[in-house]
Order: sequence, then C-alpha cells, then structure tokens
Amino acid sequence: MQLTVAIYRMTKEFPDEEQYGLTSQIRRSAVSVPSNIAEGQGRLTPGEFRQFLGIARGSTFEVQTQLEIARALEFGDPKSIDAAEGLSHEVGKMIFGLLDSIKN
Repeated sequence: MQLTVAIYRMTKEFPDEEQYGLTSQIRRSAVSVPSNIAEGQGRLTPGEFRQFLGIARGSTFEVQTQLEIARALEFGDPKSIDAAEGLSHEVGKMIFGLLDSIKN
C-alpha cells in the first residue's frame, strides 16, 4: 500500500492535462497491486492466491514502465519517481518470494 500512496502523492504534480492519461493509468496500476494481493488472500485455494499474486506482480511491472514514461516526459519530481521505483522493485521482490513459497 505504501507504493500506492507514493504514486498518488507523486502524480499530484503531473500536468493537469494528464489527469485522464498517464496519471489515471499509473494510479490504477498501483491500486491493482495491493488489491489483487488482498483478493487472492481471500480466495479458497493456494492456486487462486498464486494467480492473483501473478496479476499483482504484472501490475508492478506496469507501474515501473509508467514511471519510466513519466521520467522521460519529465513529469513529477525525479526524486519522487526514484522513490516510487524503489518501492515497486521491493514490492516485486516480496511478491516473488510469496509466489515461491506457495507451491502447487
């Protein structure tokens, strides 16, 4: 959830015309990460949990890609982008660890 909060704070500085573009997209991707982890945890089988963790992991890659786009377009504070990118990598590692611990 810290990643999502960081993304929301960072995107407040994006240009107003990006409200329905990159701002919206990166926020949806960031919200998707903890949402899919939570939904997967609420499922009945380890296989379902793995499936939702896989979706969450994919969303972290989306966030990382969108952060690179924001950086290239010079949207937002570079330090905030770096911090969010660091969080996204940390979250990705945690998800990978969870996936590894849940064997089919």
